[in-house]
Amino acid sequence: MFSPSPLPGLKNISPYVGGDSDISGFDKVIKLASNEGAFGPSQKTIKAINNSIKDSHRYPDGDSQELREAISQKYSLELERLVCGCGSDELINLLCRTYAAPGDEIVHTAHGFAMYPIYAKTVGAIPISAPENNITACVPNIVNAITERTKLVFIANPNNPTGTYLQASQLISLHQQIPSNVLLIIDSAYAEYVQEKDYSPGIELAKQNNNVIMLRTFSKIYGMGGIRLGWGYFPKEVADILNRVRSPFNVSFVAQAAGLAAIQDDEFVKSSQNHNHRFLKWTQDKLRSLGLVVPDSFGNFVLVRFPNSKNEKDNDKSAEKADAHLKSCGIIVRRLAGYGLPDALRVTIGTEEEMKSVINSITEFLN
Repeated sequence: MFSPSPLPGLKNISPYVGGDSDISGFDKVIKLASNEGAFGPSQKTIKAINNSIKDSHRYPDGDSQELREAISQKYSLELERLVCGCGSDELINLLCRTYAAPGDEIVHTAHGFAMYPIYAKTVGAIPISAPENNITACVPNIVNAITERTKLVFIANPNNPTGTYLQASQLISLHQQIPSNVLLIIDSAYAEYVQEKDYSPGIELAKQNNNVIMLRTFSKIYGMGGIRLGWGYFPKEVADILNRVRSPFNVSFVAQAAGLAAIQDDEFVKSSQNHNHRFLKWTQDKLRSLGLVVPDSFGNFVLVRFPNSKNEKDNDKSAEKADAHLKSCGIIVRRLAGYGLPDALRVTIGTEEEMKSVINSITEFLN
């Protein structure tokens, strides 16, 4: 008997594998694998979630009107150019579905978010990886990767998992060298954590140009990864198309209530930023003092590089073995072999107690 066949190429896609959430033998673990907010959602957000539960049998507002109005007011953005999604992931997916076809090309950086090439493949497009320079997006390499078949260019800024970023002037330079019929998508999921004055999440570029998109998420600094909520600022024509093809109730009743409370809770955001700034530096300094290579990161995580030798006798301190040791201590971090960084682990900045446990465990491993 024959069964129905999926579209060509879909079976060749390697599914995205998220960070682990538990370890056998541990009732409670320290999970620092998925760049989740250190404190979870704010108390105001939790209250809004709890209050919304009683009405969650109702369909949500299909346009997320009240939430979009709050985002519009906060960032001085045109309301009709805002689209909310079930995480920014959904918006990435929708962009690939609506602007790329089989045989088209979608450009991303070598160590960019793993879902860019996956979503490209789901529509039969060809993902093109632009080499990075010292694990940082390289404007000339991105431009050189663009051909007549290129439809979309994705740049995560800051980038996950490397933690590096392009300056605002570099983003402008990149845009100036991209054809006007190619969409530049700036994925600013970690924008709230960056304190450098030469950084921009891409708001001004998106405001001023008809081929620039900025994506944001509630999953990181707002601690709402499990709620699934994101938003984007699009050219009017792009927003119109996305609103035609997205699901009619793509953002849940609870997510809209939570997002509305979160976007107005500046005190919580500021507290989270201060904590992250303090313990990002503290963690980098501690790891470097142990002799490990730790590039400067501008998100809520650090990239830690371990010795990587082909000689098994010289490879006792590899990332793979460090990961195993951390798991034996009840600590979950992220292996990065799938991102082309087999010598590295990514460690989310958690609470003070969690970060001290990580440093103690890695110190024990190296000694």
